[in-house]
Amino acid sequence: MSGKPRLTYLNGRGRMESIRWLLAAAGVEFEEVFFDTREQYDKLIKDGALMFQQMPLVEIDGMKMVQTRAILSYIAGKYDLYGKDLKERALIDMYVEGITDLMQPILMFPFSPPEAKEKNIDAIKEKATNRYFPVFEKVLKQHGQDFLVGNKFSWADVQLIEAILAVEEKVPTVLSGFPQLQAFKKRISDVPTIKKFLQPGSPRKPPPDQHYVDTVMKIFK
Repeated sequence: MSGKPRLTYLNGRGRMESIRWLLAAAGVEFEEVFFDTREQYDKLIKDGALMFQQMPLVEIDGMKMVQTRAILSYIAGKYDLYGKDLKERALIDMYVEGITDLMQPILMFPFSPPEAKEKNIDAIKEKATNRYFPVFEKVLKQHGQDFLVGNKFSWADVQLIEAILAVEEKVPTVLSGFPQLQAFKKRISDVPTIKKFLQPGSPRKPPPDQHYVDTVMKIFK
């Protein structure tokens, strides 16, 4: 096995996508192992690879890590994307938790019935424009810096650019009333490691399609 982190998950976004984003932002190459059957999932459980019988699974530094938040925290700390002190880390944690809340309905969107799609898109738009994006617009305006915390690229910036792009897939005009976030999106998209991740052929996954939804339902039913 190489020294690269090894990611085991379905061939799709899900809860692994934020991990892909963070590793890519840190400039870390990683390997991916995809599975698409219940038997493969059951074998991981039987082999003791999944502590709580849940995905995603990341093998890094001799550990088999589960629980998305724990994995992300470890990566952020290891690659200096977690602030310079406890106060900065607390801010990053608060921002990340907020963004995670915003992303939850986006993660669940592909599994909603067709008749609920439009209503759910409206709910995502309302959440983004009235509750979450105003917070980050204000933060960026008040401190006048390029990044959310300590004027240094951090985990919070990575989570926010991922969320912005995910919401824009559903609501293309969502940033129309947020000039600070528009400028932030451009700045962060030009960070070399992020720019590379946004190019075709990168490990970034496309929006979930029906095949992905069917696979998830087959495995985790």
